[in-house]
Amino acid sequence: MKKLLLSTLLITTAFAVSAKDISFAMEPTYPPFEFTNEKGEIIGFDVDIANALCKEMQANCTFKSQAFDALIQGLKQKRFDASISGMGITEARKKQVLFTEPYFSSSAAFIAKKGTDFTKVKTIGVQNGTTYQNYIIKEKPEYEVKAYASFQDALLDIQNGRIDAIFGDIPVLVDMIKKTPELAFAGEKIDNKTYFGNGLGIAANKANQELIDEFNQALIKIRQNGEYQKIYDKWMTAK
Repeated sequence: MKKLLLSTLLITTAFAVSAKDISFAMEPTYPPFEFTNEKGEIIGFDVDIANALCKEMQANCTFKSQAFDALIQGLKQKRFDASISGMGITEARKKQVLFTEPYFSSSAAFIAKKGTDFTKVKTIGVQNGTTYQNYIIKEKPEYEVKAYASFQDALLDIQNGRIDAIFGDIPVLVDMIKKTPELAFAGEKIDNKTYFGNGLGIAANKANQELIDEFNQALIKIRQNGEYQKIYDKWMTAK
């Protein structure tokens, strides 16, 4: 009996040791990708994707809040294992961190108050540290840029007339329009491949290629078994 108990204990211990713990960081004011519910829990498309990947990898995953413009530095300093936060894959970021294959296609547009004459727009709100901010600064110098840590503050400013438009990822803007009916898409849709053509990826420290490889294998599996489509339909399909 003692030998049986010891064997069971050893097997249980071995499993506990082998189980991978993965800590994810994200900026949770970016619905439908990630946001905080009334219980203070981080939920959203990215959270469900990460959980699905961890299930395939037989890993335990946890999530923490982090300012978007501090995510890459946090990865470089190994303060967490990975970041899944609507982060576009760009050449500049690839020099600092590793990325998975894209898990979501990225595209960009503007929203403004309904009836806005876009030819008269002067001030554009963007999220700080994003490809959207870089695009406006470098490619649209005719606009004044106002950067926000959170799009929630940008929403308040556009409602109160302190900025004329918001520029960002289309699914995020769709969510804003649903919750703020006085807003609508305005101006042109942007498909500049230099900034937005590579999709969104999960990022990790440069030394963690093994983790990236595991994520990529798990991404293939959840696309094949239909789990990815279920998550997409839950968060991205208009209701």
